[in-house]
Formats: sequence, C-alpha cells, structure tokens
Amino acid sequence: MSLRVAVSGASGYAGGEVLRLLLGHPEVEIGAITAHSNAGERLGALQPHLHALADRVLQDTTAEVLAGHDVVFLALPHGASAGIAAEVEQRSPGTLVVDAGADHRLESAEAWERFYGSDHAGTWPYGLPELPGQRERLAGVSRIAVPGCYPTTSLLALAPGFTAGLLEPQDVVIVAASGTSGAGKSLKPHLLGSEAMGSMSPYGVGGGHRHTPEIEQGLSRAAGEPVTISFTPTLAPMPRGILATATARFRPGTGAAELRAAWERAYAGEPFVHLLPEGQWPTTQSVLGSNHVVMQLAVDAHAGRVIVTAALDNLAKGTAGGAIQSMNIALGLPEATGLTQQGVAP
Repeated sequence: MSLRVAVSGASGYAGGEVLRLLLGHPEVEIGAITAHSNAGERLGALQPHLHALADRVLQDTTAEVLAGHDVVFLALPHGASAGIAAEVEQRSPGTLVVDAGADHRLESAEAWERFYGSDHAGTWPYGLPELPGQRERLAGVSRIAVPGCYPTTSLLALAPGFTAGLLEPQDVVIVAASGTSGAGKSLKPHLLGSEAMGSMSPYGVGGGHRHTPEIEQGLSRAAGEPVTISFTPTLAPMPRGILATATARFRPGTGAAELRAAWERAYAGEPFVHLLPEGQWPTTQSVLGSNHVVMQLAVDAHAGRVIVTAALDNLAKGTAGGAIQSMNIALGLPEATGLTQQGVAP
C-alpha cells in the first residue's frame, strides 16, 4: 500500500510532528504541505529539523490543494477544521480526513458552544484506540477526531477504573503539567523563555479549560454514567511532555489488589500504554519523542482514593502519534506502523 498524504498546518508544532512521524512511515508518500499565514515559505526555514522536506514550499490551506489525497491531516486551530473538512469531502469523498484540532471531538453541541463559543460542527469517531471498543469504531472510517493531549493522558489514566466499575463518578480531580508547546507556536508573552524558564504557573483554573468536557465525555462513556471532574492544567518549564496526576474515590469494599488488577487487564498487550512495575514512577523524559504512555497507580486508603500518574509526549502520543495510530487502524494497517520510535534520553 502506498498512501499519498497531505498535512495542513505544517508550520506549527502539531503539523511539524505529524510530518516527522510520517517520514518514518513505510506506506506513506508526503503530498501537499500547507499553511495559511506562512504559505509560500520554505518548510526548512520554519521546521529546520525536517531535513528531508526542507526545500518543499508551503502551499495555502485550501480544499483544492488538499483534495485528491488518500489521507489529509488537519493540524489547525479550533474552528478552522470544519469548513475545510466539509469542502474536502465534497471534492474528494474517498479521502480519510484526520482532524488534530478540536472541532469534531465533542458529542454535546451545548458543551461545544459553551467552551468554544461557536456552532458545533458534529462528532467524528474518536481517535484513542486504547479505550474500550474504540478500535472497532475506528476500523474503516473516513473521519477521525484526534483527542486533545490532556484528555489523552487523563482518559488513559482513569478509564480502566471506571470501565471496571470500581470508581465513584463524582469528586474526580486531575492536575496536569504540560510543556509550552501545548500552547502552540504563536508568540505569546507568557511563553517567552525569560517568563517560562524556571517557573510553573496554572491556567484555566476553576473548570474553564476547554478540555474539561472532553475528559468528562470519555470517562462518562467508560463508566456508563455521568462523571464530573475538576481539572487544573499547569504550564511547566519544558518544551514538550505532560505529567498528569488523576485521582478518584474508589467504591466501598474495593481493595488495592483489585484496583491494580483492573489497570493490568486494561493495558495487557497494549503496544503503547505501559503500567510500570510497582515502585517505579513515570517521567516525561522517558517518553520524549515517542508514542508511548507510562503510568503508575497508588492507593490512598486513608482518603479512599486511587491516584494515577501518567506521562506522555503531548506532540507525539498526545497529538501526531495518536493521529497516525488511528489512521493505521482505519486503513487496516498494523497499528504500530511508523510508530516504533523509543523515548530519547537524556
């Protein structure tokens, strides 16, 4: 199989990561590479690490340019994907469109309008294969909504306990630290090196972060009942990576061994999600540049809570790697194709 693949938003962090990983995919030929404000620029001037594509010139992000490919990746800001996707479908009905933005993740139009302030574009199959039943939902589809990086981490951390019916659906608390690349490549004063280095800061405090309804949606599906979370993101002085600490009350009578067994069952044989041996804790460095997730759980018997700490690379498994993994499933390719990179250390 040879797939001709287009990537939009190629001048940004997410688009650049999609291209980096696709360059190692044996079934892919890179077709159109597009951007909006950077159209006409050499890719090598904006993504100097992508040596194989350095002389390619960015085209404008239009349906005309993207149509005709086997796969189109949309690495665009929220609100920008839906219109382009609809036009691509009209021009090229057989194209698999993978949206790495937020436009098609949420099932609730009310939640979308509340958190994003625009009309809901509809819901696409959710690109997180490790959730129960999700591989079957992705097989053969022509549209994929890539999860947000915080939801990927949080859902993988807690879904096993909810799927097994061991966790209470209220009083779920998640605090996560992300590298600065999670905020995108646009210039922002608080992301300047002199502001971010050596400092951590919270944002989106008090339930206002746009990933909150996405996390609740995924955990509620796993639990079979509504789950309410308190989510607080923080900015960490590192370029990439997420470390999330997610806690939930376990149901009365649930023991530590039963809890650990639920996570072991959920991720036994998973190629990219790893429950670490007891006593070993996740680090963001261990998954840098890879599609892997590492996690550990502990049981706080005094508080009646399970605590799960999970780490992933927000640009790899949190965005581009998860997108390519889902593409592989949709097209019937081996799931790990092009995603064999291990972490980088030190």
